[in-house]
Amino acid sequence: MYAGDALPREQIPPAGELQIAQFVQARNRHLFDPSSPLYYCWQPGFVRWLDGWQPDALIVEANPRYRSTPRAIHWMHAHSRPVLGWGLGAPPQAGLFANWRSKSRRGFLKSLDGLIAYSRRGAEEFAALGFPREHIFVALNAVDPPPQSPPPVRPAEISSLPTALFVGRLQARKKVDLLLQACAGLPERLQPGLVVVGDGPERGRLEMLAQEIYPHAHFTGDRRGVELEQLFAGADLFVLPGTGGLAVQQAMRWGLPVIAAQGDGTLDDLVQPENGWRVPPGDLQALTRTLQSALEDLPRLRRMGQASFQIVQEQANIEKMVEVFIQALNAASVQVDYKDGTRINTDGTDERG
Repeated sequence: MYAGDALPREQIPPAGELQIAQFVQARNRHLFDPSSPLYYCWQPGFVRWLDGWQPDALIVEANPRYRSTPRAIHWMHAHSRPVLGWGLGAPPQAGLFANWRSKSRRGFLKSLDGLIAYSRRGAEEFAALGFPREHIFVALNAVDPPPQSPPPVRPAEISSLPTALFVGRLQARKKVDLLLQACAGLPERLQPGLVVVGDGPERGRLEMLAQEIYPHAHFTGDRRGVELEQLFAGADLFVLPGTGGLAVQQAMRWGLPVIAAQGDGTLDDLVQPENGWRVPPGDLQALTRTLQSALEDLPRLRRMGQASFQIVQEQANIEKMVEVFIQALNAASVQVDYKDGTRINTDGTDERG
């Protein structure tokens, strides 16, 4: 794996090392902020790493703003080896130079031999840009294997307050402040015990806000392993008010119903009517109404939690994700050949890769 660090303001801590794969540290060179439509990133040494590693196939982020990737794709094709792209999707471009950026994206995607979308919506967005549907594969985003044991048995009735759980890095885009406000706006009889798991730059501000408006909130800090498992097992409802999503699959694995903000499409396949609710991002009233509806009917919450467990057991787990990656790699390896960097399609036509 060849990868560089995110910018400090992205608040994504690097792993540093991997237990199984060989990790090679890239030196990312950034132009502008990632939120800017003019952002670009260069990774010097990408092709040199390929030349030394000699991979049989390459999987890259399907992002034309990584300006070293086209050279890597050309190197792979010149050596008759396939390249897959992965991504959340390709929503319509807007803002500065939208038409030019959309054309750049189409051209970049055209150079790939297959695409792995992390959601069905993402797959539709790639297809809308003209990428062949038969070369698009959907791998639902996941971090855990399928559960090996059933979820904890939760009582049909509870005498104390129900427990709502949030797990994630405490940063502004997670919208935990919105969750505090929504809980505070509930009727007193429905106000849950709120457990906030995680750490980050927003923790101090959020703890002060909780003291002012919602003292039922408890901040645990970063928790992992058995400690985190106990918190999942003790909760009645999982809430993700902002961006993110991998913790949702973990919560579902523990048989929890989910309330999540609508985002890039990865949650559309996880949070379905039978196991949870998706609310408009940043909408305090919608989040408050949904929390009230969820907490008013505990038997329904229990049924929805069972549906969550079934979804991750059968559809959204790391084993299913790996199966799709292997399927995509096998398909890309046989669908095309290359000659001098020119892609020879199975129908006999060619195009520059």
